Amino acid sequence: MKVNKSDSSKKPGFFMGYSLLVLILFLVLSLGFLPFVILARLLFFYFDFSVIWMWLLLPFAIYIGLAVILFSEILVSGLFIRIFHIYYKPGVYEYSFKDKNSFKWILVCSLYTPFRKIMEIVPVGGLKNLYFRLLGMKIGENTLVGGVIKDPCVTSFGKNTTMGEYAIIYGHIQDFSKGTLMVKPVKIGDNCMIGAGAILMPGATVEDDVSIAAGAVVTSNQVLKKGKIYAGIPAKEIIIKKSRS
Repeated sequence: MKVNKSDSSKKPGFFMGYSLLVLILFLVLSLGFLPFVILARLLFFYFDFSVIWMWLLLPFAIYIGLAVILFSEILVSGLFIRIFHIYYKPGVYEYSFKDKNSFKWILVCSLYTPFRKIMEIVPVGGLKNLYFRLLGMKIGENTLVGGVIKDPCVTSFGKNTTMGEYAIIYGHIQDFSKGTLMVKPVKIGDNCMIGAGAILMPGATVEDDVSIAAGAVVTSNQVLKKGKIYAGIPAKEIIIKKSRS
């Protein structure tokens, strides 16, 4: 049987890359469980389950345990990415385990995506911004980041900016048919307002004092000029006419 050389050359890289990915995920997620294991051990050591009223405290203990797991996993995964500097850079790459930036993107997505989805449901307060910063995202003071950030390490926010619920910012486009991964930075300036459900595509730049209406779509590489209001699909400037008195 004739062997396709291109396919055979990709198999070792895929196997090694996938094995490394699984090993890292196993180690990081296991470390994130350690505080819960310690807490559970203390619980069984101090709790006397022969006493009825102790059972009344069990639901609260379980709730605390779940919170400990969530907070610990978020911090451990974020610190791992920060310590080992697992930040992918803008560019166009072969979507393969053999490509360094693509592997970083796959690894970050594998660690980040589950907790991102959990944080969309469970409020974690200031831990969310801390987590984003550990993942390489720049966030100015007094900025509220709602919605979904797909690629934190290539996304930046200025100060006094608000991103509404269900808004999405993409920093990448994966073209499966071509086997490529394109990454572009997304920059949001100071004093901006991003409405609920708005979508910002890779390479978008939002200058200072810009307001984006709910549901608007900012296309790839589009620049929204300072002090303007944008709405629609694609996003276009809205000129508000002053009523004559």
